[in-house]
Formats: sequence, structure tokens, C-alpha cells
Amino acid sequence: MPTSWVVRLWIVAALMALFGFIAVWGAPEGGRVTGIWPAGLATGCLLVARRRHTAAIVVGIAAVAFLTIWLGGRPLDVAAGFALGSALEALVVSRLFTDGAGEKPDLRSDTDLRAYFASAVAGGVVAAAIGCATSAVTDWGSPGLVAASIGTAHLASNLTLIPFFCRLPNQESVAGPGERLLQWLSILVVTPVVFLPQDFPSVVFVAIPVLAWGALRISPREALGQLVAVVAFAIFMTTAGNGPFADVPVRYGLPVDARGVLLASFAITCVIIVVPLMIRVGEQIASARIAAAERDKVQRIVDGATGVAIIGTDERGRVTLFNPGAQLLLGYDLDDVLGRTTRMLHTQASISAKALEVGVADDFDLVAQALIGPEHAGTLLGFVRKDGVERMHAMTLSRIVDDRGRTTGYVSTSEDVTDQVEARRALEEALESERQAADRLRDVDAVKDAFVSSVSHELRTPMTSILGYLEMLGEGDYGELTEGQVNAVHRVSDNTTRLLGLIDDLLTLSRVDSDGFVHSDRVFDLTEAVRASFEVVAPGWSARDLDVGLVLPDEPVPLLGERDMIERVVLNLLSNAVKFTPDGGAIRLSLAVDGDEAEILVRDTGIGVPAQEQDRLFTRFFRSTLAQKQAIPGSGLGLSITRAIVEQHGGRIDFTSGESGSGTTFRVRLPVVT
Repeated sequence: MPTSWVVRLWIVAALMALFGFIAVWGAPEGGRVTGIWPAGLATGCLLVARRRHTAAIVVGIAAVAFLTIWLGGRPLDVAAGFALGSALEALVVSRLFTDGAGEKPDLRSDTDLRAYFASAVAGGVVAAAIGCATSAVTDWGSPGLVAASIGTAHLASNLTLIPFFCRLPNQESVAGPGERLLQWLSILVVTPVVFLPQDFPSVVFVAIPVLAWGALRISPREALGQLVAVVAFAIFMTTAGNGPFADVPVRYGLPVDARGVLLASFAITCVIIVVPLMIRVGEQIASARIAAAERDKVQRIVDGATGVAIIGTDERGRVTLFNPGAQLLLGYDLDDVLGRTTRMLHTQASISAKALEVGVADDFDLVAQALIGPEHAGTLLGFVRKDGVERMHAMTLSRIVDDRGRTTGYVSTSEDVTDQVEARRALEEALESERQAADRLRDVDAVKDAFVSSVSHELRTPMTSILGYLEMLGEGDYGELTEGQVNAVHRVSDNTTRLLGLIDDLLTLSRVDSDGFVHSDRVFDLTEAVRASFEVVAPGWSARDLDVGLVLPDEPVPLLGERDMIERVVLNLLSNAVKFTPDGGAIRLSLAVDGDEAEILVRDTGIGVPAQEQDRLFTRFFRSTLAQKQAIPGSGLGLSITRAIVEQHGGRIDFTSGESGSGTTFRVRLPVVT
């Protein structure tokens, strides 16, 4: 079974042959051209068919044109020339109109309309040029008149018939059945009537308003049908010798073929009125549909925004839009506010405060104008509910302008943020109270630190003196002591030494908390500092069963900072390892360089730190429950001092600790001098 396009092609080709023969046969006696030959149907054959069959169809058009013209009474050579012109014209029009795409063209926009007219004119020029050449070669009529007659006739045919092969505007008839019937009656009655008088050529143009009426009110294809009906009536009446165009050659002494030029010009005039008007109406309807869809979409969005108050006004500030969100937030119904100004929604105090904020005079209109623009989006403004309660809204005010830049209204969107504002105010007050409390605590800490530092300094001197006298007593400088007295002196001396250590820790901690101690111009060898700390702690394990080892690099490790403080870090970590490692355990102190950092590791196999207490290990005065149960002495300040010293030197300290026996590992990383 043939496909649908093949069927349409045969139908169009058959109509082309039929009307082509009728056009030539009905040409005025003595004429040299072919009447209004159906060039538009020839172009339609190419628009209907597939692109790959173009060559065969062009040959077919030439053959049909030749037969209709020759059988219509034209000489063989003239028929061949006119047929060649018709075939080439159809090819040019179809290619130009479809831009060589080989697809069914659109006739829906101004761009399509320009292509439609340009391609039809180009086709008319091609047909006129070949007709002129044929006339000159065959000595058939006047070349100029033949060119004018063929060019206008083929242009009129293409303009009239091509739209039937296009995708037209998708619009339904807005006219009712009665109106459409009246239009067709007007076409069928007015057109024959206006072609009866022969003395008033202008009366034929009375049919054009009827065509325009149809183009405005009915579907595109029906409007084109009315156009074809008018043109067909004009051709039929003129061929029958009726109407103003039939008598023009005799009346004005013009060639017979001038009648065809005038008739084609009338058809072209009708097309120029109907087709652009039809497209414009289609564009307007499409735009109206899009606008309606957008309007409905916006309306749904506006109505669905129940948490946002959207208020629209005209250019004078009178309410024209009050969405459900505004009704919910403000308590007014649409009838309560419609046509009234938005002044009713704000107190004078709120407007005055906003005027002061934005720096304008205390006037509602001036404040409103100042709030327009993105820089004031989300500004806070009081809105008065219907029950008289003022609520704070975050509002954005925008201006609505038309395509000429004139202000046509305003729209505001706002949300009730009263609760958030109050919560923020309460939070700010709480933060202020907290800042004041923190300031008081800092003052207390400063007083405490000053007190501790002062007391520590004051205690250090007498404690040193006490320790000195205890040494003298123990050495017998004040007489021989009994064994019990010697033991008592030793216990007092040990406790005094512990007290001096605590005082030293407090003074060091005060120094760290106040001004720090790192001096950038001091570089020392970290290897020697670690070795010195190791030797200081050595007497602490020499009398115990501990396996203590030291691993140092062969090369010096330069470090910027205070050597005595770094020694104190190693001393604290190593002495802790000794205190918390039972006899039979092992301790390792090592120093290594990793890139731009030096790493000090202190490992032990001691009692460890309970997991639930590890996050408090560097807290001042903290001592683990294990240390307290085993009565291991200590102030709980060593590790907090150690971390402060490490951080003052730009380093960091961390540790890992497991169950008893697996011990603890402290890792200190410090930046070396590169």
C-alpha cells in the first residue's frame, strides 16, 4: 500500500494537471501566456514529497506542465520553455522556503512569513525570466509582457496555494456557526456581485474586508478556503468575460495578456491581506494562551503561598491583590482592603522609625519609595493586624513597570518574623549577659592569677630558707640529732621540696598565661635539651627496677624557643612515666626528625589513663582515679604546663593510653629551624 505522502503527491499532481489544462484552455483569445497556471500546486508536489525524490518530481512537474500547455494550444517549443520555467520555479520556491531542509515548512511567525513571500517572489522572477527568454527565442509575443504576465500569475498562484502545504497557526475558530455561515454567504454573494460591473474596477476590492473578517475570526485553513473561493470566483468571472478586468484590454487599448496581470495582482492583494493577518492573529492567540498559562501559574503560586503575605497595589498604592497568605497573617478579608491604600497596615510610629533608619523625611510615600530596590530586600517593618496587634514582617517592596518604563503598580512580599526577632533579641541579651559574666570571670581569673603569683613568690623565699635550715639540721650543724629526729627532718625536707615544686609549677603556669616566653632570636639544639632532661630524671629510676632507654639522632636538631622550657616539657613527661610505671616496666624516650618537625616520644608500660578520663588529662589540677587510688604524689599541673609550653612554641601534643600494662605514649611535635 502506498504511504500517505505518496497518495497526497498523486492527488496534488492530478489537481495540477487538471487546473493547468483549464488555465491554458481558459486563457483569453489572442493571448500568449497560460493564464494563472497552478504553479503553487507544482511547488506543493515538492513540499509533500520526500527530499530524495526531488529530481524525479521536478522532471514530473516539467512533463505535466509541458502536456497541459501544449494540449492547451501553445506551440511545442513555447510549451517546452514555459514547462522548464515552471519546474525550475517550483524547485527554487521549495528550496528557499524550507531552507533546503526537506521538511514541511512552518507558516506561523513573521520569520516564516518573510521566507514565504521571498521564496514566492524568487519563484516568480525565475518563471518570468525563463518566459521572457522563451518569448524572445521563439518569437512568441512580447518578451516583456510575457515575463510580466507569467511572473505575476505564478506569484499569485504560489502565494495562494503554498499555505495549504504548511504547518499553520494552531488556533480554533472563535466565530460561532452563525457567524461562519454569514461569512461564507458573504463570500458566495458579494464576490459574484462585485465582479458584475465592468465600469468600476475598484468595487472588486469590497471582497477584501470580508476576507479580513474571516482571517480574524475563523481557523487558518477555513480562512484560506475563503481566499481560494474569492480568487476562483475572480478567475471564473473574468474568464467568462465579466467584471472590470475582462474589459480592460478593449477599454484601454492594452494587450490581451494585461487582463491576466490585473487579475493576478488582485489575487496577490487578497493574499497580502489575509495571510499576514491570519499569522498575526495566530501569534496573538498563542501569546494570549502563554500569558494566560503564566497568569494561572503565578496565581496558583500566589494563592499557594499561605505563609507569605503578597500585596499588590496600583500606582497610587491602592490594594489590587491580597493573597490568602496576607489574609491569614493579617486577618483581613479581601473586601476589607480592596481599593484602600496600604497606609492602613502600618502605624505612624513604625513609619517614623523606618524613615529615620533609611534617612528620609517622616512621610509614608517617601519611605515607600526609599524601600524599593534590592538593597532593602527583607527590611523589617511593622504590620498591623485586623485585631490591632502589630507584628514585625521581613518585607521586600518592588515596582511594576510596563514596556515603556511607566510605573503601573507595586507589589510587596513579607513574612511574619516577630517570633524570630524576639528570639534573636532574647539571644542577644543572653549573649550580652554571658559576655559580662565572662568579663567578670576573666577579672576573677586575673585577680586569682595575680594572687597565686604573688603568694608563690612570697612563699618561695621562706620555703627556700626553711629547706636550707633543714639541710643544716640534718648535717648536724646545730648539734647531733637522734635517729628519730633525723627521720623527721628528712620528712619535713621532702615535703618542703614538694611544696617548692608546686610553687615552681604555679609560677610557670602564671608566666605561660600572661606574656608567654618564646623569643624568636634563640636557637638551640633540641638533642642536647632532651639529653639534659634525661640525665636530670635519671636518679629517679636508678634505685628502681625499670628499663629506661634513650634514642637520639646523630645530627643536631635546631629549634627556636626557650631551652629551659622545652627541657621542662621532657622533664614533666619523663618524670610522669617514671612515677606511673611499676617496677619491672619499661620507658623509652626518643627524638626524631620528620620533615619540618621534630618528634619527641615518651613511651611507658605504666598504669595508663582510664578511657572516660582521657579528655580531661590536660586540665589543671586533674589527677586520674588510678593515681589517687595508688596515692601517687603530684599536683595535677604538669601536663597543663607541658601543653601550654608546646603550643607557645608552635607545636602540638597528643597521647594514646590503654589498659594497665599497655601504658601510655605521649607524642610532641615541634617545628624545627630549616
